[in-house]
Amino acid sequence: MGSFNLSGPISPSLGNLSFLREVHLDINWLTGEIPPQLSRLGRLEFLNLSSNQLHGGIPASFGTTMANLYILDLQENRLSGEIPVSLASLPSIGFLFLYSNMLTGKIPPELGNLTGLMHLDLMESMLSGPIPPSLGTLSSLVWLSLANNTLGGEIPASIWNVSSLWGINVQQNNLTGAIPADAFGKLGNLVSVTMDNNRFHGHLPASLANATQLQLLQLGPNPFTGVVPRQIGALTKLQWLLLSNTLIGAEEPADWEFLKAMANCSQLLTLDLTAGRFAGVLPASSLSNLSSSLQTLYLPYNMISGALPEDIGNLVSLQSLVLDSNSFTGALPPSLGRLQKLRLLSASENTLSGSIPFSIGNLTELTTLNIKANFFRGALPSTLGNLTKLLELRLGRNYLTGLVPGALFSITTLSIALDLSHNSFAGQIPEVIGNLINLVEFHAESNNFTGEIPDRLGECQLLQYLYLQNNFLSGTIPSLLGQLRGLQYLDLSSNNLSGLIPLFFGNFGMLSYLNLSFNNFAGEVPSVGAFTNASAFSVQGNGQLCGGIPDLHLPLCSHQSPKREHKHFVIPIVLSLIATLAVLALLYKLCSWHKTSTTNSTSTTSMQGHPLISYVQLVKATDGFSAANLLGSGSFASVYKGELDGQAGESKRLVAVKVLKLHTPKALKSFAAECEALRSMRHRNLLKIVTICSSIDNRGDDFKAIVYDFMTNGTLEGWLHPDTTVDSEQRYLNLSQRVTILLDVAYALDYLHCHGPTPVVHCDLKSSNVLLDADMVAHVGDFGLAKILVERSSSSDQPTSSMGFRGTAGYAAPEYGAGNMVTTHGDIYSYGVLVLETVTGRRPTDSESRHGLGLREYADRALRNSTPMDAVDTQLSMDLDNQLHTTSDASSYKRMADCIASLLTLGLSCTQESPSRRTPTISSRSCMPSRILSWANMRSVMLNRRFLLLVCGLWS
Repeated sequence: MGSFNLSGPISPSLGNLSFLREVHLDINWLTGEIPPQLSRLGRLEFLNLSSNQLHGGIPASFGTTMANLYILDLQENRLSGEIPVSLASLPSIGFLFLYSNMLTGKIPPELGNLTGLMHLDLMESMLSGPIPPSLGTLSSLVWLSLANNTLGGEIPASIWNVSSLWGINVQQNNLTGAIPADAFGKLGNLVSVTMDNNRFHGHLPASLANATQLQLLQLGPNPFTGVVPRQIGALTKLQWLLLSNTLIGAEEPADWEFLKAMANCSQLLTLDLTAGRFAGVLPASSLSNLSSSLQTLYLPYNMISGALPEDIGNLVSLQSLVLDSNSFTGALPPSLGRLQKLRLLSASENTLSGSIPFSIGNLTELTTLNIKANFFRGALPSTLGNLTKLLELRLGRNYLTGLVPGALFSITTLSIALDLSHNSFAGQIPEVIGNLINLVEFHAESNNFTGEIPDRLGECQLLQYLYLQNNFLSGTIPSLLGQLRGLQYLDLSSNNLSGLIPLFFGNFGMLSYLNLSFNNFAGEVPSVGAFTNASAFSVQGNGQLCGGIPDLHLPLCSHQSPKREHKHFVIPIVLSLIATLAVLALLYKLCSWHKTSTTNSTSTTSMQGHPLISYVQLVKATDGFSAANLLGSGSFASVYKGELDGQAGESKRLVAVKVLKLHTPKALKSFAAECEALRSMRHRNLLKIVTICSSIDNRGDDFKAIVYDFMTNGTLEGWLHPDTTVDSEQRYLNLSQRVTILLDVAYALDYLHCHGPTPVVHCDLKSSNVLLDADMVAHVGDFGLAKILVERSSSSDQPTSSMGFRGTAGYAAPEYGAGNMVTTHGDIYSYGVLVLETVTGRRPTDSESRHGLGLREYADRALRNSTPMDAVDTQLSMDLDNQLHTTSDASSYKRMADCIASLLTLGLSCTQESPSRRTPTISSRSCMPSRILSWANMRSVMLNRRFLLLVCGLWS
């Protein structure tokens, strides 16, 4: 019945058809709850209700009467509640599919009674608690899928004894522990193991060699350590080896033996070693002897050195080759031209040199070529024009010279980006650039381009980002650029451009950054659109400009100067104009009020990928922005708790609505900064934005708000410094929770600085901006002061912009008070303050400092006196003392004391006065979880979610 497009609720009368053996109502639009009457179908063997919109609980009666049920498929619905224990009474069940629902609670241990169960799929719900050891008694189990839940604890040892298993999938949970040395000794039938995105640790066992049928092994991200065992070469059927974002690595030649052994893995399709600890020279022959069927090779964000293997062209099936952020040297081997199936070639941020080989033109399937930030020299080969499928070409930050071949601009597929920046290209930008009608981002800054801006650039009507600064361009701005109405960023600074500033720039509704400084522009500066916001454009260094908004402090243009002989004519004309404008303004207000009161979507906008929302909807959600829903108020905004109506059949959604105080100076700039910073950011530990609202309120005034997911457990500040007059119960964080929250924040910083779409400095990291969800997972929020690094440089010391004091007193880096540049070091300082505050329970601005010491001095004194426990928050200290008295385990107490010392040391290290002495230092060559925060010698701090717990001895 799945092909009939059924809708509505399931009729309870279906339960009267007692003769039925099969019911298939999958892939329909069925709604409502599952009728308990279906349990009357005592002869039923197959019940398939998957891929509908059913909600409510799973009827407990299913397990009591359906003695013949063999397949129960309820996946991809909206079922909630706990898994009924009664399902463990289904004597004939072989397949239980509950995948992709909203089930909660623990996995019933009683499921271990289903001796005939072969396939158990509980993926993508909200299940918690441990994996029941009783599942290890399911001797017929072939497939165990528990991924994408919040399960904790270790994988029970009994699971590793189920010799019938073909697949184990526990990815995206909170599981811990090590893989036992003999784990794979009895799993000779195993085909697939996915354990990524948990907290597993320890070494990879050599017993992997027993899983001779294994095809997929996905273990990262996890804090596994050690090396890849050479026994992995026994897995001759292995197709995917995914070890990204682990602490597994190689330093000595012997550590790379696994790569030589993997020549036996003749079916290998993907090898992913991203962001590990692989160092030293890559064994050339071992790499080029890998399977000729290899399609994907990922080695970025490691410390691998030496030249690329000359015979890399042997990997003739390769489709993706990613080598970014290593220390590879030498030239690109000519044999690359043999990889004619290659679609992605990325080797940015290395020390590759020489010229770009002509053979690269043979890679006609390439869609992405990224070799920026290397030491390539010479002219571009004309054969680049052969790459007719390119979507993205990045050649910036090299030493390339000569003319840009016109053939490059015939690649009409170029759409994502063309980056020629920071080279020494000369000559004119060819007119044929107009062929790139789909181009979104064009970087030609910091070259030696001369001549005029080509007219045909205006034909690239999808352009959003155009950077031509720091060249020798001359002439006027072509009028055809007026067609680029989607422009968001335009930088023409530091050229020899002249003439008038075109008025059409003011009509670009998306334009948020315009830099025309240091040219020879003359005449009047427009006063419309982008030119009304002094922070959105720059015209400094043009000596003959006049007019514009008052903030520019430019002289009046000649036509603006009053003339005495016409004074008696001017006054009545001006008065008439003022009166007319006043009437028009009044009419506009009346129309705005009327329109606002009659529509729910007045002038609303939304961030891309988020649903539209109106002012009226937010009024309803927050009960008219009532004081009862006010969560807090700051300089630029007030935050309200709200409840948005869900889609059809969905429950309401709790949100936090941040309403901008537009009358406050710089509030609009804060709104723009936050929207821009979060526009394309996606990370587990960043506060999730639902949408924005830019509209008009019921008084006709501008209204702007940002809507976030509501964080049930409030802010970290509220837990560290509870208001006892408000909080009905005393809230408390134990040591493990504090460490985990600090790891969450470190993850967020790592993503912002190094792994997001563009590097971002938060500039206001503090405990009140760290929010906690229902599972106590930390999310960094409030990006109103964030600064986006326009260019990722080779050093974290690269400035973004000069400014005055930025951030919050006590958390802000000392160099910000002196008006220095924004850098990632500032966030590291704030992170260090946050660490000290979290451990000591003291605010960095406490006026009643114990012993008359500031927060940093207080922590430093405790360490110097070898009394770190004296600096601990009172509640935390009492908790640790209670544990000592309860368990009498002195060694456990010592581990915790050592943990406190480690945390204090980390906080002190990150809050050094000099930015260059702060650890960790974050640079583009060390932006990866395994290198940002290494604890052993305090050079950096590992951003592995369990590293502090490991160091502190809290991980059982």
